[in-house]
Parts: sequence; C-alpha cells; structure tokens
Amino acid sequence: MRAQGERLKVISENVANSNSLGTTPGEDPYRRKTVSFAEMIDRESGASMVEVKGITRDKAEFTKVYDPSHPAADNTGYVKGTNVNSLIEMSNMREASRSYEANLNMFEAGRRMRNQIIDLLK
Repeated sequence: MRAQGERLKVISENVANSNSLGTTPGEDPYRRKTVSFAEMIDRESGASMVEVKGITRDKAEFTKVYDPSHPAADNTGYVKGTNVNSLIEMSNMREASRSYEANLNMFEAGRRMRNQIIDLLK
C-alpha cells in the first residue's frame, strides 16, 4: 500500500506539471518521473512485499510547442514542452489506485477473518 501511495504522489506531480514549458531558451522543462519497484522479504513473517526501489526521470524526448512570442522560444519559434503524456498518467493513476484498493480489501478481509476466529474461540 505504501508503494502504490508513493506511486500516486509521483503521478500527481507529473500531472500537475504536464503543461510546464521552459522559461529561458535552451532550458529543459519539467521531466516526467517514473517509479520502479523491488521485492522485499519481511524478516519477521517471511512475506514477500513490494517497496519503491527508486524514482527516476524519464529519458523520453521533450515535445515542441510552436509559440514564437514565448520568452523561451528558440530561433525557429519552438519552446520545449514536458515529456508528460496526460493519458498515460491517468491510466497509471487508475492502475495504482486499483492496486491500492485491492490491498486495502485484502487487509480488511484478514481483519474480518481474525474477528471470526476470535468469536469462534469464545
């Protein structure tokens, strides 16, 4: 759940900066962030878990926006735009949200089963 929560934070940062342009000629605009996961073994329970391995910058090319009046425009009138694709970010957000929800449902099911066992032992 923590890993998917962190993923949702990164995705929301990407969406918030999806329309950012460079501010001076030659300066790079906001570069999309990506989250990578790694398997972690819990020493106490032996359970296999997922953790955030790292947050990196996407190496994809920047978009070019034609706006000759912009202060960051180059000689041809183009400004560098972010490499954030809102459609991809929204589908990633939906996937992370559903994964978070599935983990929460498993947690609740475990809690209900524990309560049923306690009731049976009474």
